[in-house]
Amino acid sequence: MSVKIRLRRMGSKRNASYRLVVADSRKPRDGRFIEELGYYNPTTEPATVNINEEKALKWLKEGAIPSNTVKSLLKKEGILAKFIEQKA
Repeated sequence: MSVKIRLRRMGSKRNASYRLVVADSRKPRDGRFIEELGYYNPTTEPATVNINEEKALKWLKEGAIPSNTVKSLLKKEGILAKFIEQKA
């Protein structure tokens, strides 16, 4: 089973917000997920990002693969740097 960290779309039409979730890669985008890690709202100025660092690091250590967008969010929040630092 391949586990991914990805965005789950929430909100209404043209007013999207996203939740960062850990999900099986075979499940649909807004389908069943394993755990919620935080949220991302790009419609606010500046964009709102809230990620639970402990949970994110735990899943990265267990081998969860972040999507491209989630990877950039983790990089902006400094979580990816902490993961690489702990890994080395």
